[in-house]
Order: sequence, then C-alpha cells, then structure tokens
Amino acid sequence: MTTQITPRARVCVLISGNGSNLQALIDACAKNEIAADIIHVISNRADAFGLQRAQQAKIPTSVLDHKAFADRAAFDDALADLIARCQPDWVVLAGFMRILTPAFVQRFLGKLINIHPALLPKHPGLNTHARALAAQDTEHGATVHFVTPTVDAGPAIIQGVLAITPAESVESLEARVHQLEHQIYPIALAALVAGDVHYAHGQAVWADSNTPKIICQPSA
Repeated sequence: MTTQITPRARVCVLISGNGSNLQALIDACAKNEIAADIIHVISNRADAFGLQRAQQAKIPTSVLDHKAFADRAAFDDALADLIARCQPDWVVLAGFMRILTPAFVQRFLGKLINIHPALLPKHPGLNTHARALAAQDTEHGATVHFVTPTVDAGPAIIQGVLAITPAESVESLEARVHQLEHQIYPIALAALVAGDVHYAHGQAVWADSNTPKIICQPSA
C-alpha cells in the first residue's frame, strides 16, 4: 500500500522591520506545528532585521523598495507580481508597514492575512496601546484577520485577549501584546493550512463556528 504524502502549504511573508512574528512562524514551521514552509520573505526595507532572520533559516529573501516606484499602485503591482511568481498558498503580513491598494488585496483575497495589535474592531490604525489606555479599556490584545480592501476591517480569525493591569504603561502593554502575537499568529496560520477556517462571503468561517477563536492570557 502506498502512503500518500500531503504537500506542505507554501507561505510568503511580507515584513518591514524586526520580524519577531516572522521568527515565531519560522519556529512553528520548523517544529511541524504548521504544515507549511515559508518559501519567500519580502521586505520594502533593505535594513529590516527580519531579512537576517529569514536568511539564517535559509529562506530566500527579496527587497522591493517602495521609494523606487512612482506611486503606491506601481509598487503594489510589482509586489503582487513578485509574490505571484513564488506561487504561495498564503500571503502573511508580519509587520509590513504599507497600506495595500484594493487591487492588490483583491488579487490575494481569501489567502492574505495580517496581525493587528488590538481587539478589532476597536482601535484600528496606529498607536493602539496608548489609545487603549486612554480609553480606559479593561482588556486589550491582538487580532489575526483576513485582509480586505478597507484597512483593519477584515474578518477576525483569532483574537488573543489580556487584562490591562492598573499600573499598566504603554511600554508594558506593548511588550505583553507582542508576546501574545507570537502565540496566536502560528495558531491562526496552522488552522488556515489545515482547512479548519476559511474565507467565504466576507467572513472567517470556522468548521465548528463562525466566530473568531479567543485565546486569553492571564494578567501580568
């Protein structure tokens, strides 16, 4: 009897900086916690430390400098073509600090995911930790979501939730959320690769529920 080997999913990761979420995904793939291989890492910045992380893991890298293009649309077209040549099953944004055009998003809709440091739909955009403290929120966290043309508005796949402590600072909250990101991003990608969740009709549809999975972390 012949044993059929299921091919591992192909993942392309986009970064702009340190790449700590990329590292969490690299480690999870290496441990077979995700049935996938990161086949290419692309950055819009040549000095992104995440490129060194990829190279240490023997993952091919590319730099596509957005400043070398006439406008956002031209950059996104070139980026989309580069990604398409890699033939990925999933495109993962891991600290990619560019707002993507609707044309780019539509090209990869349903297999393009991002992680945002807030409990969407609360606090889209930047400075989420300071805004959560200013709003006197009792909870904060991170959201893995499908990317749609409207920034930070795509359906949530997984949310990691933590309690904000009375003595919380922006710095301490940022550090705690960052650790939570490293926990939930591999879980989300593993679920997508396994087919436990998929994008349909503007929703993240889980096999057992249509609501995002919630992972809670105790107070620091």
